Amino acid sequence: MEFKVLKNSKDEAEVQVENLTLAEILRVYLNKDSGVTFAAWKREHPTEKPILSLKTKGKTIKKAIGDAVAAAVKDLDKAEKDFKAMK
Repeated sequence: MEFKVLKNSKDEAEVQVENLTLAEILRVYLNKDSGVTFAAWKREHPTEKPILSLKTKGKTIKKAIGDAVAAAVKDLDKAEKDFKAMK
């Protein structure tokens, strides 16, 4: 997974991500975090990579993204476990 930081300050950042699916997953999990005040993605053209914009309060950008990734992985692991348990 590749991230390209376009803008970074203490509580605000713009990060270019690999694809739209990843941008949307991160947006959803970031918006669930009480330390994140804003998370959205945009792209100038369908052929370009999306840019994830986020603002935090009381949490670093790196910590917010790390927590979002960890939460997504936890949910995916649970979904995989539930799927394997199906008969």
